[in-house]
Amino acid sequence: MVGKIVLFISTVLLMLPNKPKTILFFGDSLTAGYGLSTEEAFPALLEKEFKTKKIDCTVINGGLSGETSAGGLSRIDWMLRQPIDVFVLELGANDGLRGLPPEQTEKNLQAIIDKVKKKNPAVKIVLAGMMVPPNMGKDYSDKFKTIYPALAKKNQAVLIPFLLEGVAGIEKLNQADGIHPTAEGHKLVAKHIGKYILPLVQ
Repeated sequence: MVGKIVLFISTVLLMLPNKPKTILFFGDSLTAGYGLSTEEAFPALLEKEFKTKKIDCTVINGGLSGETSAGGLSRIDWMLRQPIDVFVLELGANDGLRGLPPEQTEKNLQAIIDKVKKKNPAVKIVLAGMMVPPNMGKDYSDKFKTIYPALAKKNQAVLIPFLLEGVAGIEKLNQADGIHPTAEGHKLVAKHIGKYILPLVQ
C-alpha cells in the first residue's frame, strides 16, 4: 500500500509544471551592456536562447556601470528581494582597473556570495572570472587571477575562467574604448558563458 502511495505521489510530481528558473546576473558595465540597449547585452541574449530551448526562465540584469566589489556588496540586499535559482557574479574588473588590493576584492566577493546563500540556500553560484591589463604589473595581475578559482573552490561554484574569452583584445568585437564589447561581442560572450549556465537550468 505504501509503495502504491509513493508511486502515485511521484507520478503527480512529474506531471506538475516545472517552476520557472530565475537567474540573476550581478555585475558591472559588462553585464549592464554599456553603450548598448539592454536587449543587446548578454543576459538578455541568454534568456532568449534558453527560451528557444523550451527552458522556462526569467533573467534579471543586475549590472551597474562602474560598479566595484564594494559597491556590489552594498547593493546586493536590494537585489535579493525575490528568490533566485542561479546567481552569476561578474564583479572585480573595476577593482583591478583601479589597482585596489586583490585581498579586499576577494573578501567583498565572498561577502556577496555569503549573503546570496543565506537568502537562497539552494542557489547555484556561477563566478565569471576577470583579468586585468598587463600594465597593472605582473605581480598584481598574478594575484588578481587567483581570486576567482579560489572563490569557486571554496564555494563549490561553477567557474567561468574568463568572461571575455575570445572577445577581449579583438578590435572589431569591442567598442572604441577597447574595453566594452560591441553587440556582436556580446553575442559571443553569451554563447561562451551559456555552456556553463545551461546545465544549471535544464
